[in-house]
Amino acid sequence: LIMSPAMWKWTCLVSHLLLSTTVSPLGRQQPPHPKRPFITFTGEQAEGNFNHLVVDERTGHIYLGAVNRIYKLSSDLKVLVTHQTGPDDDNPKCYPPRIVQTCNEPLTPTNNINKMLLIDYKENRLIACGSLYQGICKLLRLDDLFKLGEPFHKKEHYLSGVNESGSVFGVIVSYSNMDDKLFIATAVDGKPEYFPTISSRKLTKNSEADGMFAYVFHDEFVASMIKIPSDTFTIIPDFDIYYIYGFSSGNFVYFLTLQPEMISPPGSTTKEQVYTSKLVRLCKEDTAFNSYVEVPIGCEKNGVEYRLLQAAYLSKAGAILARSLGVGPEDDILFTVFSKGQKRKMKSLDESALCIFVLKNINDRIKDRLQSCYRGEGTLDLAWLKVKDIPCSSALLTIDDNFCGLDMNAPLGVSSMVRGLPIFTEDGDRMTSVIAYVYKNHSLAFVGTKSGKLKK
Repeated sequence: LIMSPAMWKWTCLVSHLLLSTTVSPLGRQQPPHPKRPFITFTGEQAEGNFNHLVVDERTGHIYLGAVNRIYKLSSDLKVLVTHQTGPDDDNPKCYPPRIVQTCNEPLTPTNNINKMLLIDYKENRLIACGSLYQGICKLLRLDDLFKLGEPFHKKEHYLSGVNESGSVFGVIVSYSNMDDKLFIATAVDGKPEYFPTISSRKLTKNSEADGMFAYVFHDEFVASMIKIPSDTFTIIPDFDIYYIYGFSSGNFVYFLTLQPEMISPPGSTTKEQVYTSKLVRLCKEDTAFNSYVEVPIGCEKNGVEYRLLQAAYLSKAGAILARSLGVGPEDDILFTVFSKGQKRKMKSLDESALCIFVLKNINDRIKDRLQSCYRGEGTLDLAWLKVKDIPCSSALLTIDDNFCGLDMNAPLGVSSMVRGLPIFTEDGDRMTSVIAYVYKNHSLAFVGTKSGKLKK
């Protein structure tokens, strides 16, 4: 059986989740067969939990980020190469990490949890970022996982102090005639003085270059980053931004987030903490981050609010779905999974919804907001970043679909929520992951659930 790299993605997804149904290459759902078991792979060590998986679209090879290991697997899950990343002596209180400066804190053997795994196709290397030493990254050759570089000499080389596997998300923006960029978004775990929550970094051709992971732009006043102000933590002590998904489309980079905020319930004089799901958009070429915009997103069906984002995936509409949505077949569609409510991030309710957003509609909402703000209407509506309301300033200029901001009216928040179109709900087995693609003009979505089942 010859399968394309895209088909192998589904094979890996099915194997990885140990699902209760199989999907044939032609897309037909088939019952489990006792004589045709799933292909499985088991790690080398008991503590070696799997954190991230990426598939080389050109070869079908699978790269698996685990605790203390990076694996390269064949398409049928045979181990080709293993690269050890830990454990090593470390202490999370060492700033800067002890590999740069002597640390007075006691050092203990510490596991290295893989937090980000990206394929840099242009330079034929794997970017593997871990939890050791405040989050440094290795650059490994795709062929044999040989270490090409491990930048750690500068503050910018430490990307995140969070030790959770789902705390960092990266998007590579590639260029034909210059070095690529890496947009990094991360939870900061109460350490905004050390880590920006979102930034753009240089991806140099030379893996050992001094400028690897340096900010795309940085001077005394402006840098390619957004930091959470310390004042925010006086209002919400456990404030952080959790990045669920990221992608690039057109001239922009997008991140889907979950973040706490304080609201006043109707009829109440006190505020309570809830979580809001937001889409963040930045221009690829914006070195000063003046284009930063946040938009609340959510879903509603039969009067039930689904507001806690669990997962997302960008796909194309396909001809059939496009007709029903009134868009083109090549338009970008965002498949999202939300759980019910918006109060309990860590203990999401089992009721969940699969919803779709037309990316163009979100961009149109952002353009409307930009136009109104530059007419001097309203405030910047970004409480966590500005702490207080700042009025929009009026300016005579044309704001088109690709407007990338000025050093005024930025960063900007959209106050009204963009609602997705609910296409499926699940009340008992919470949906936790989603992937989608177009097959023979149909849009197909595969959803993973809390109990380890696959819904097609």
